[in-house]
Amino acid sequence: MPTYLQLVQQVEQAMRLGYLRHGDQLPRVKDVVAGLAINPNTVLKAYRELEHRGLVAGRRGVGTFVEGTVERVGLREQAALHKSLLAWMRTANEAGVDEEGMSALFTAALHDLRHSRAGRADEEGGSSRAGVVA
Repeated sequence: MPTYLQLVQQVEQAMRLGYLRHGDQLPRVKDVVAGLAINPNTVLKAYRELEHRGLVAGRRGVGTFVEGTVERVGLREQAALHKSLLAWMRTANEAGVDEEGMSALFTAALHDLRHSRAGRADEEGGSSRAGVVA
């Protein structure tokens, strides 16, 4: 995945988890560049993509601020989900699955979930992607 999309994903994830909220300022480009040792154009491209998605807005000479929102689950639900996911990870760890293996299992399950939702939408006539393999 390109670096700029990784930055976009990190900002979206921080918004979903409540670490970033409406009105919060994103780090200045030069601070991200210094902290991650990446090209300034990469950070600018990520910030432009976030603007395009309606999640942030740049204010010339001031910085980039969170303006939009992403779907969030309530804190109580997040805590319960976190607890059950942690229990699953402990079980996987006890079974000898390392972090990369857990990540692969999670990614595969997420893929299956997406495809099962797409399949239901196809059956209900709600998807125009019938027969497309992602």
